[in-house]
Amino acid sequence: MKRKIVACLLVAAMMAGSLVGCGKKEGGSGSKGAQSLVVASANFSQEFSPFFASSAYDMNIVDLTQVSLFGLDREGALIKNGIEGETVPYNGTDHTYTGIANMEINKGTDTTEYKIKIRDDIKFSDGEKLTIDDVIFSMYVFADPSYAGSSTFASLPIIGLENYQYNSTVTANVTDEEINKWISKNVSTNTDFQAKITEIMTKVLEAEFADCQFVMESEQNKKDYASYIGTAKSPVEIMVNNLGQKKLDAATLTDENIVAEVLKLYGSDYKKLSKSLVMQGDGTDTLFDADVANVAKTMLLEEKVASGEGKEVPNIEGIKKISDTEMTITTEGFDVTSELKLSIAVAPLHYYGSDAEYDYDNNKFGFTRGDLEKVKEKTNNPLGAGPYVYKKYENKIVYLEANEHYYKGAPKIKKIQYKETQDTDNIPGVQSGTIDAAEISGSKNNFEQIKGLNSNGETSGDIIYTNTVQYLGYGYIGMTADNVKVGNDGASEASKLFRKGLATVIAAYRDVSIDSYYGESASVIQYPISNTSWAAPRQSDPGYTNAYAVDVDGKQIYTDGMKAEEKYAAAAKAALGFFEKAGCTVKDGKVTGAPAGTTLKVEALIGAGGKSDHPSFGVLTDSKEALKKLGIELIITDLADPGTLFDKMNNGQAEIFVAAWGASSDPDMYQVYHSSMADGKGSNNYQIKDKELDKLIMKARISDNKEYRKATYKKCLDIIMDWGVEIPIYQREDATIFSSERVNTETLAKDITSFYSWKNEIEKLEMK
Repeated sequence: MKRKIVACLLVAAMMAGSLVGCGKKEGGSGSKGAQSLVVASANFSQEFSPFFASSAYDMNIVDLTQVSLFGLDREGALIKNGIEGETVPYNGTDHTYTGIANMEINKGTDTTEYKIKIRDDIKFSDGEKLTIDDVIFSMYVFADPSYAGSSTFASLPIIGLENYQYNSTVTANVTDEEINKWISKNVSTNTDFQAKITEIMTKVLEAEFADCQFVMESEQNKKDYASYIGTAKSPVEIMVNNLGQKKLDAATLTDENIVAEVLKLYGSDYKKLSKSLVMQGDGTDTLFDADVANVAKTMLLEEKVASGEGKEVPNIEGIKKISDTEMTITTEGFDVTSELKLSIAVAPLHYYGSDAEYDYDNNKFGFTRGDLEKVKEKTNNPLGAGPYVYKKYENKIVYLEANEHYYKGAPKIKKIQYKETQDTDNIPGVQSGTIDAAEISGSKNNFEQIKGLNSNGETSGDIIYTNTVQYLGYGYIGMTADNVKVGNDGASEASKLFRKGLATVIAAYRDVSIDSYYGESASVIQYPISNTSWAAPRQSDPGYTNAYAVDVDGKQIYTDGMKAEEKYAAAAKAALGFFEKAGCTVKDGKVTGAPAGTTLKVEALIGAGGKSDHPSFGVLTDSKEALKKLGIELIITDLADPGTLFDKMNNGQAEIFVAAWGASSDPDMYQVYHSSMADGKGSNNYQIKDKELDKLIMKARISDNKEYRKATYKKCLDIIMDWGVEIPIYQREDATIFSSERVNTETLAKDITSFYSWKNEIEKLEMK
């Protein structure tokens, strides 16, 4: 459950406001010509390494001290011509982007070659020149078999990468079937294998028990996670209850020995433990399978190498150095998402690694293979080629100074402080002069507070300047096709019609609820894709339409100038048309009967903390009343523990569910909508299984033509909407606020977006 609780808390934190706080500013905030900018932040983990930083707050420091191989434009597309510069329009304005490298993509029959060229005038902050050796060193760190950071570089299908990680040419010949046979043979006899399985089980149990402790830490936590706690009185009792093991007696166990005692009971039987872990395994026995298979594959390969099969692999075949400024990377096939994974941070070999251990021609790449301890030693003290130089972390403040060697020019603001502070003090801190900038959630209350401070009554005025961006993701209401259907087939035309009847009613009540919850800080969206994406349909695009705004005959439901009550009546009438064509009996404006196997009672799960506190809660309550009049019962279940919602979604047990997606810079739909990702194998919680949709997703994935991909994704979105499994609800805003009195806001980057922040042009920013 740990992953789920943490994810929920992060979402809650982002909604409540982050990177905020107050504190006395060093050097006299607000003085004319001040050269120090104070930025509020949540707590740092002090992992400021370009290799190992994971939290958003540590990444802010990485962003300012490092350079990436490639950057993104304001819509999240990769800039492939950074050396010469690339001009891309956004909202009618041309913006020019520069970077440290160019990328040329050459598609072959079975492989793709990425030719990379870097500038020859880039220096790290210590004056050392950045060369292609630094790029190769960084790639080998990310690809090392012992690497355990957040980078996805190692998932690239680079030729020879897997062989290198296992140090054997036999890797490609090892099949899943062979691995499974090896597991069956060794799981009960191989003590080394059993020990590694126990390590895997231990980590999960420790994480599970940490959750048990967390939910009992405070009275508020106990209320928020009441369904998870149940009748338990202690963390140990929660753990025992969740395992459902009668052989465990909570009265005889302690915080210190609970994990060890559980392991004694299960030994290395990871299948049995998986079934017992109710919150994570939910009765299945596959929780540990992937990790166990990886261990088994490594041990199997070690056996093969020891017996003389295959050869050792000294390098990654698909990574080739051409010169001090050029290299190539060759991958199997073509996947448009690969280019984004190549946008790695380029770290200095001479600092994080060792020049003495780098000899490209002799397969030495700056560190001992399989040992990144030397790289990790610099985690708390970063060095790079970014706009600022890390000086120190002291008294919960990160001190940065301008990098005089920065390739875009030394920043005009000579010093920056990132200060850990409390989120409730962000707006007062900017007002009083103890903070110059802070990131906040775009809530109705926050914006009203800012308007009250500015003399013009606006969010940008004489005290505070506010820059809003659309959040990288969107809120939605989903349905599981296998559970909300007509008869036995969730993919049938009748099932789609039935769900579209429900969706038509729900969609009609979005505007009022979202405006009530967010005000101007969120907007209703019409397609199941984040508006931040370049692939999102725009109103000016051909074929654009509002969500569930046509009836069963394809005619528009609404007309211009309709009042709210007229709109609701039109939606109800259209919904009845869908229900009737789906096979339901409709009489006197009401559904009076349903086809065999179809229920007129559906449950909607929403993680509103058991307090109705959710932007979509009002949508559901209004829809419930409207559907009741139509003869359909909508049951709203408000879950105190959001983890329960995600469990039911992931395990295909939900009928209707309320959630939000986090988006990436590429609109690839494979993980969420492809048939192969259904049935618990991915994030296709809707259980969409559509061959035409699958084909379109793959066509878009193997094309690098942006306009073709956008048109193809529009077809995908239309199919998803036709299934009636997802109702797009809202796109909310986040905001960065600046002191109008101390920061020259005219020098801020223009048209800031989720992909292009104010930090992207920080070298131009000035204080007053």
